[in-house]
Amino acid sequence: MALSEDLFFLDPAFEGSLQSQIRQIVASAILSRRFLPGERLPSSRKLAKHLGISRITVTLSYQELVADGYLATRSRSGFFVADDAPSSAFDGKTAPQHDQVDWDSALLRNYAGAAKVEKTFNWQSYPYPFIYGQADPKLFSHSNWRLCAHQALGKKEFDSLTSDYAEEDDPQLIDFIARHTLTRRGIHANRDQILLTVGAQNALWMVAQLLLGPNRKAAYENPGYPGLRGILRQSDCTLVAIDVDKDGMNPADLPEDTDVVFTTPSHHAPTAATMPMSRRHALLKRATDSNMIIVEDDYEFEMSFLNAPSPALKSLDTEGRVIYVGSFSKSLFPGLRLGYLVASEPLIRQARALRSTVLRHPPGHMQRTTANFLALGHYDALIRRMKDAYFERRQVMAQALEDHDLTVAGSASFGGSSFWMRAPDHVNTEHLAAELKSQGVLIEPGAPFFEGREGPHNHYRLAYSSIDSAAIPKGVSIISKVIKNL
Repeated sequence: MALSEDLFFLDPAFEGSLQSQIRQIVASAILSRRFLPGERLPSSRKLAKHLGISRITVTLSYQELVADGYLATRSRSGFFVADDAPSSAFDGKTAPQHDQVDWDSALLRNYAGAAKVEKTFNWQSYPYPFIYGQADPKLFSHSNWRLCAHQALGKKEFDSLTSDYAEEDDPQLIDFIARHTLTRRGIHANRDQILLTVGAQNALWMVAQLLLGPNRKAAYENPGYPGLRGILRQSDCTLVAIDVDKDGMNPADLPEDTDVVFTTPSHHAPTAATMPMSRRHALLKRATDSNMIIVEDDYEFEMSFLNAPSPALKSLDTEGRVIYVGSFSKSLFPGLRLGYLVASEPLIRQARALRSTVLRHPPGHMQRTTANFLALGHYDALIRRMKDAYFERRQVMAQALEDHDLTVAGSASFGGSSFWMRAPDHVNTEHLAAELKSQGVLIEPGAPFFEGREGPHNHYRLAYSSIDSAAIPKGVSIISKVIKNL
């Protein structure tokens, strides 16, 4: 059996030569038994053409794998997985089970039921990836990040790697967030009002655990972040979805007995609407009148290259009613999984204790590496590069969307990294995404952002954070053509 060259794709972020990357791809596949003994690999000519690299690079990689015992050659037949190639002990089969547990009765909660935005993990191998929230390797400074990580591994900072922080966080990172990040949003907080989290979603989960239960009511935006809906459904509280308009959530629509409201006022997810100042003050007044708590997810505020971002809701709060959630995932890279929670000290104390029972603290080495990256100015330099690149990409995409008469349903007035789109009513964007994927184009269907199964199915999100400007017009033209043919 011959293996298809389509099973191979290069990772632009791989740190090493092309030869070493090909060797790793093949060796890993053989060890995991995805490539089985006797299977023939693609010819060096076919694989080189598929990957867009030199044929000699593939040939040399194959020859080294032959020397290492992974591959074997057959006269005039090419390269095959060796019959005695190394492999793991795992054979891909599960041990026979005679399960006597009624798991439907034993499991108290269903954590898999919430809608979610599907991720394509090999998105870098697609020519037109209009996907949201992924890091562009061309913009990120790998060398500076490595230097910061190496510094955190050094003898002088060895405690950052080896110490158990217990309930505490890296003081250097906390100080930078307090003095640099939060002040840009008009927020003033001391150390005891800041807690590091494993991303923004972890922060939202902790808030829900601490504030919600069977006798509480929570309000949230519709459409909105699917991950939040999943968290709220686990809390056993009463839920109410508030439809948003062009100005985001309307405070007048909140029920009087709402205990906690979750909102993305500066950059609504996913429509990118910005809540005007009049509504922000109305929401704060409503919170005061109804003894309500507000949870503000202030994601992507750094990407303000058109206009200055609106003040954070937390910066307008004089009563401690706003809990602020921030993250480095959108500005650094999503795999970092590092966010922060800013709130009054009583809540942070309880959140710190809750975090300690679940994961104690985010990895110390990652905290110190991030602190070094921020303190040495690499973060600000990265943000400048991203703003310049996103500005150009946004201009190109806006023009391409206009040229192809595609409907923009929402975009951030200050910049951001995506457009919220609306296809004709008869178009199901789940089907649209599947057809586009087969043509090398990745988009995000909008249905998972809406409450319930009866929400609209003709919305989708187009991001320009991970696609080069030169590829945008062609990608948009493909989207337009496929929509017209549906």
